Amino acid sequence: MLVYHGGYTLINEIDLEKCRPYTDFGKGFYVTKYKHHAENWAKKSGERHNTDGCITVFNYIDSPFVDYICKKKYFKGYTEKWLDFIAKNRNVDSVEQVHNFDIIEGPVANDKVQNRLQYYLTGKTSKNDFLKELTYHEETHQICFCTIASLQTLKFIDRDLTICIEQISENILTNIINDKNIDADLASDLFFSSKTFSDISDKRHDHYKMEWQEIYKTLQNELNI
Repeated sequence: MLVYHGGYTLINEIDLEKCRPYTDFGKGFYVTKYKHHAENWAKKSGERHNTDGCITVFNYIDSPFVDYICKKKYFKGYTEKWLDFIAKNRNVDSVEQVHNFDIIEGPVANDKVQNRLQYYLTGKTSKNDFLKELTYHEETHQICFCTIASLQTLKFIDRDLTICIEQISENILTNIINDKNIDADLASDLFFSSKTFSDISDKRHDHYKMEWQEIYKTLQNELNI
């Protein structure tokens, strides 16, 4: 799966020691599957550092091997468990990381949510009222990589290759959706976890230079579409 990190500079090498503590899922390196969210983060970070901001793109390789080497946690939507987890991680009185997960995925407590989150954390609004408000909030997404082991699942993709992959992916995902009659999320899961995608995202090969129709035929054979 293509994931994006928005910041004030390009990330060629991830240093977990430079990551901020007391964030949603604890200290770690954060990415999102939504490019427009990363663009917003890059803009804000750039403004704080007097730069234009920058997006770094990675291929997140989620596989049985990842399940073997990493302990993962997934939150589907703004749930009570998600809120409790966020509250624990944002507690500045905690001197150590409050969990032992390698990879955590779920919604973001962005600026709009954070304003109301402070009301909940300080007892000015109830948990039920806060969660009801989030029912109408836009869908968000983030993945936090907390350990050295988890970083093995991220593969840096340079800018030129990113442009090619995004153009190819747009066409292929449209065809998967139509041919298999499935939604965009499932189509993305199928494509981005495939060997075909792994091949085109590796610049050591020339697969990304192929026409998207030819790449789609390869994918069809792999997935029996």
